Formats: sequence, structure tokens, C-alpha cells
Amino acid sequence: MAHPRTSIAPQGDAPATENPSAPTRLALALGARIRHARILRGYTLKSLGQATDCTEGMLSKIERGLASPSLPLLHRIAQAFQTNIAELTSVEEMRHSPVVRAGERPVVEFGEEALGSKGIRLERLVPPQRGQLLQGDIHVLPPGASADERIQHQGEEMGYVLEGALTLTVDDTNYLLQAGDSFYFASEQPHSYSNPGSVTTRVLWINSPPTF
Repeated sequence: MAHPRTSIAPQGDAPATENPSAPTRLALALGARIRHARILRGYTLKSLGQATDCTEGMLSKIERGLASPSLPLLHRIAQAFQTNIAELTSVEEMRHSPVVRAGERPVVEFGEEALGSKGIRLERLVPPQRGQLLQGDIHVLPPGASADERIQHQGEEMGYVLEGALTLTVDDTNYLLQAGDSFYFASEQPHSYSNPGSVTTRVLWINSPPTF
């Protein structure tokens, strides 16, 4: 079964690609959701830009599907809307079973992997549902992939490195983890992560409340 995918650029606020004549279907869908949420919450482009440290012009391009937000920018937008990235990027589906088969897991791609380069892919353990207290994903990082702009938010998170190596930065300390290592930290601590190795890294990552 094919996985639904969402592509989001990871570095800075500039889009990875921009082609006004051919906005992608996914970029249009994400832009429409952001615009709907902005209007619903009474934000103007200017006020949302002030709340997220982004220009009105960039927000306008994102809403029209002409640019993709960086992961940190999308996180700031979600915080301004008092929601999370999962609700902005996922289509809510009714689940009729507590079980999700391996080939049925939704996949979200952040960054340039969707363009044939290096980015981060999240395999959802279960499709996000409104009201969930836990979120579980398998973070898949090809060699050199990173989420290197540190973020912080409410909650807590823990993880287990399934394969490869992971550099985890919490506050100002770097930790090098290998397969079999695990971690826990409060999400209020600034954090980022990357794959420093030469093989793909896979990390089982749990957030509470849902974040990505």
C-alpha cells in the first residue's frame, strides 16, 4: 500500500523549491490548512508573521502552495495556533482497529528527501487522532540528515535507537547514541538531532503530548 507523504523543507525559512507555475498538491493542501487555521483564529498575515518570526510575503507564499515552511517555522505556526504539526499535516481518518499493519503506516517526509536528497522521514506508529495524549513515530534519517535548529515546547519525550547512530543535543550538551541506546528528556529543554554516521538511522520516538 502506498504511503501518504508530506514534504517540508528543514533548513531556514526559505523554501527548498519554488515554482509559482506548478505548486505541488501537497503544498497546496498544507497552505490551505494553514490559511483556514489562521482565519479561524483571527490572525492576519502580519500578526501571524509577528508571532512566528516570519515575513508576510513568505506566509502568503506558503498559504498559496508556492513555498514550503521549514520544520522549525511549521512548529512555530503550530504553536501560534495552539495545535501541533500532526494536526496541520495529517488527514484525520477514523480507525476501526487498534492495530496498524506495517504496510499501512502513514509516512511524513520533512526536507529534501522527497526531492531525492537528504531529509527526515517519520513513519507514524498510528495515524494521528484528535485528543491523543501520546504520539509515536519511527524517525528515519539517511546519512547527514538533521533537524539542527533547536526547538522547545511543553511535554516530554523518549526514544530508542533501532539502527545506526544519532547525535542528540539537549540544552548545550551533545550525546552520541548507537543502536540499543535510549533517551528521555523534558521537551522544554532546547533540543535537536542528526545522523552523524554513514548508514541510515532509525529511532523509535515517543512524544507526549503529540508534537510532530
